[in-house]
Amino acid sequence: MALVLNEDEVMLRDTAEGFFATKAPIKALRTLRDTNDETGFDRTLWSEMADMGFAGIAIGEDHGGVDMGFQAAGLLAEQMGRNLTASPFLSTAILAATVLREAGSDDQKNTWLPKIAAGETIMAVALDEGPKHNPAGIETTAVKSGNGFKLNGSKAMVIDGHAADTLIVAAKTNDGLAFFLVDPKAKGVAIERTIMVDAHNAARIDLDDVEVDGDALIGETNSEDALRKVLAAGRGVVAAELLGAGGEAFRTTVEYIKERKQFGVPVGSFQALQHRSSHLYTELEISRSAVLGALSALDAGDPKADRYCSMAKSKLGDVAKLAALEGVQMFGGVGMTDEYDIGLFLKRVRVLQELLGDAAYHQNEHAKANKF
Repeated sequence: MALVLNEDEVMLRDTAEGFFATKAPIKALRTLRDTNDETGFDRTLWSEMADMGFAGIAIGEDHGGVDMGFQAAGLLAEQMGRNLTASPFLSTAILAATVLREAGSDDQKNTWLPKIAAGETIMAVALDEGPKHNPAGIETTAVKSGNGFKLNGSKAMVIDGHAADTLIVAAKTNDGLAFFLVDPKAKGVAIERTIMVDAHNAARIDLDDVEVDGDALIGETNSEDALRKVLAAGRGVVAAELLGAGGEAFRTTVEYIKERKQFGVPVGSFQALQHRSSHLYTELEISRSAVLGALSALDAGDPKADRYCSMAKSKLGDVAKLAALEGVQMFGGVGMTDEYDIGLFLKRVRVLQELLGDAAYHQNEHAKANKF
């Protein structure tokens, strides 16, 4: 399990660092928020990300991608976390692409994966249904109807669902859980955009007797194994984004306490703040190892990769939250104002915490798996 980057990954990290700092800095998110942009992200940026190969990072070369794997995807997500970048990277390049890679037919892969890699389409995976992440509690149904299926149910927190060209809906069939391609404009589909506290976007989606043909079924009517891999990929990449957001919150906080003075000296010289900063630094370094280990295991096909990704998601949820909260505390009262970016990091971390399961969810799953 590699916990160091190879030469290509170092080059990718450095390239991504410059790209997102220039093309999608925090002020770009502020502009999207303040203008109430109808999409919530910059489509031009998404095209530029595709030109850089980022949209096809987890897609094979035979389908137009660069096939660098999930550890490389995590490097991109980390830089997006540092800049609070809004893009359909997670929804389309990770979740949707992984569904298609793991469960799709050859025709479906040949149709959709090149479009994702080229930045020509946006896809959203509709999975969760309640206020908390619970993939075992999916109630949306897909019942045989003629040559196809009829879908009924509701989905919540569908990342980029309001802007998707195509939805991938997880639903129960008589044989088990399956994924379906659904046109968001189809009769019976109702989509409500939800602007989250971090100024990123998701959607609530209702499906009322939505008719899809047989070709809409992605793979088989029993895709639990594919779901497990999709969740692992999503959790690992979200953990990487949390690492970026938490790390940048820590960096900006340290810079601030070096300059902010009280009693005529920088507050960073106070031993109490030095201890808290040292604790955060060590936690972030441990977290980096957790992310690298989880994503490299996923790339290697380790049978326990889903466990490692779950662990990384749990750890980063706690550590990134601590980094952001400590940042607000060390900034003082101004940390609660919109003038400083530290509050934006706290809001983003809070949303990412919940996405694909918070720390409590993953700790409970780990306990059940090990029969604690």
